[in-house]
Amino acid sequence: MKNLKLLAATLLLIVSCKTETKKEDVTKDAELLAKAKGIHERVMTLDTHNDINVNNFTDNRNYKEDLGNQVNLPKMIEGGLDVSWFIVYTGQGELTDKGFDNAYKNAIAKFDAIHKLTKEIAPDQIELAVTSEDARRIYASGKKVAMIGIENGYPVGKDINRVKEFYDLGARYMSLSHNGHSQLCDSNTGEKDDQWLHNGVSSLGKEVIKEMNKWGIMIDVSHPSKKSMQDMIELTKAPIIASHSSARAMCNHSRNLDDEQLDWIKENGGVVQTVAFNSYLNTEKHAAYNKAATAFMEEIAKEQGFTMMSRADARKLEAEAQEKYYAEYMKIRKTAQDKMAESPEKFSPVNVADFVDHIDYMVNKIGLDHVGISSDFDGGGGVDGWNDASETLNVTIELVKRGYTEAQIEQLWSGNLLRVLDKVAEVAKEIQKGEKA
Repeated sequence: MKNLKLLAATLLLIVSCKTETKKEDVTKDAELLAKAKGIHERVMTLDTHNDINVNNFTDNRNYKEDLGNQVNLPKMIEGGLDVSWFIVYTGQGELTDKGFDNAYKNAIAKFDAIHKLTKEIAPDQIELAVTSEDARRIYASGKKVAMIGIENGYPVGKDINRVKEFYDLGARYMSLSHNGHSQLCDSNTGEKDDQWLHNGVSSLGKEVIKEMNKWGIMIDVSHPSKKSMQDMIELTKAPIIASHSSARAMCNHSRNLDDEQLDWIKENGGVVQTVAFNSYLNTEKHAAYNKAATAFMEEIAKEQGFTMMSRADARKLEAEAQEKYYAEYMKIRKTAQDKMAESPEKFSPVNVADFVDHIDYMVNKIGLDHVGISSDFDGGGGVDGWNDASETLNVTIELVKRGYTEAQIEQLWSGNLLRVLDKVAEVAKEIQKGEKA
């Protein structure tokens, strides 16, 4: 059973006890909350995209404590988040031997950090899973589950043998690009100025896709371009996933999938993990709220002698300076958000309801079997009501409010993604068996 606490945010979402509220409405809200909590305790909740910082995986600073970030063990326990896919992310750099070498070192450092958490830091609280069977066994034991995804195939370099190496280290999905074209495929970022490097998947990328199919790594299409995704659909022998994307028809952002892409996912048998990322859910609403929040933050920053920077400029900082900047930035952001929350009638942030609107849209468009849930926590994700792992219950509450059954909620939270993982593993075994025959 999950050690699930009643969240303050839940009370705001469900039990708004205004003096004029009718008694029957309060009773109805209490019944809905109890139903949602019961479902949340019984289903395995899985989030496919949580970024990490290797500095949070040391003997002195690690996920056994609430570090102020969005995902750690205390917050997973509090919110009933059972499975976290920790991300081996590498920013896109130059397509040179030096660039590939640095990318590989970065990836290995993140693999090592995740292994350290599960093997040395907190093996009594969290364990690494590489199959759906592992995930269910660990969940049943009462521990949290760690799984690994790779965001950006850049660390593969020019050596396709690294696909098997990453598989052996526990990776079970990989995107072939991130923000910027990689050596493997074009990124969605090329859409901005219609500039492309490969016009889809490169010849090396095609070989990497074969290796991913062979060893059982899910192909993630969240960051690659539409043409790259089309190539991947044609090349793959297994279902694919979008690890953290939403519906473009609902929000016209290049990181989202349009209706044609959603249909491709359905035909392929894959799954789209709807992402709780403000600007991918409602750009206009987010922009208005963000403008107000920025004004609050700049005022607070000025009072505290802190200089605000653009995201692009912050990324240019050395690693240690960048970490220090964002630590202070998050404190100021939290102060601003708290002040804005005191006047909800004036400020309207993107929230859990906006997030589930995208789930509803994709369920209606391509069917329940092809939709899942992700947050992109610690990588820019989070919405009002689900701003860190401790608030995970609020997603289940919103799903219950909309009439989803327990079986359907189980599919959305973990069943669909794990079904695809199983199918990808099955295809890999068939390929390996065929090569040996």
